[in-house]
Amino acid sequence: MFKGRQFDRSMILLCVRWYLAYSLSLRDFEEMMAERGISVDHATVGRWVVRYSPELLERFNRHKRPVSRKWHVDETYIKVRGRWMYLYRAIDSNGDTVKFWFSERRNLTAAKRFLRKALTRHGRPERIVIDGSQTNREAILCCDTTDRLQDRSRCQLKPIRIRQSAYLNNRIEQDHRAIKRRIHPMMGFKSMNSARAVLGGIEMVHMMRKGQAKYGVIAEFSRNPTLSRFEER
Repeated sequence: MFKGRQFDRSMILLCVRWYLAYSLSLRDFEEMMAERGISVDHATVGRWVVRYSPELLERFNRHKRPVSRKWHVDETYIKVRGRWMYLYRAIDSNGDTVKFWFSERRNLTAAKRFLRKALTRHGRPERIVIDGSQTNREAILCCDTTDRLQDRSRCQLKPIRIRQSAYLNNRIEQDHRAIKRRIHPMMGFKSMNSARAVLGGIEMVHMMRKGQAKYGVIAEFSRNPTLSRFEER
């Protein structure tokens, strides 16, 4: 994973973790490393974040705990090169992250693609809470119907219950804040690829804080901030 790198892997992982977790700029890292006698350009730190965040997220997901069968689904806005794009997110009734997906568009196709990814990874929920979005409602109905028609088991699957309530969906609106709080100081992303990589890393750190991995509990995360528990596997 770190073959051919000039810097030690522990320092790379430390910079990646701090950038994903805290409201620090890339130039802050350049200054912080210089104070420790390490000369590293801020652009290099940025490349580390984009390069390693997807791999760390993939390794984290191997240890991710199952979620409950009651979900909250919503999307939030993210700016990329001056354009608003959309981060689809789902959490369960315990507040744990179910799935997230970054899309250029906010439409039925995007909503269906996101839900299919969530259903494929976590199975069918009993209930999904959404706000007043008719697009999300139609996407759930479509995916649910397709899923039941394709089911080959002898037991009859119950339809997914849909609850539309802006008040009840306030749980995921609050969860958005942890992501938006870290994104705000970045002043937007320069490309879709970098946005997708960095958002995945931010979501991973957010899940680690929630203790969503079998090995990534909060206590362990605090003692080992370099994420090496996942890097070694």
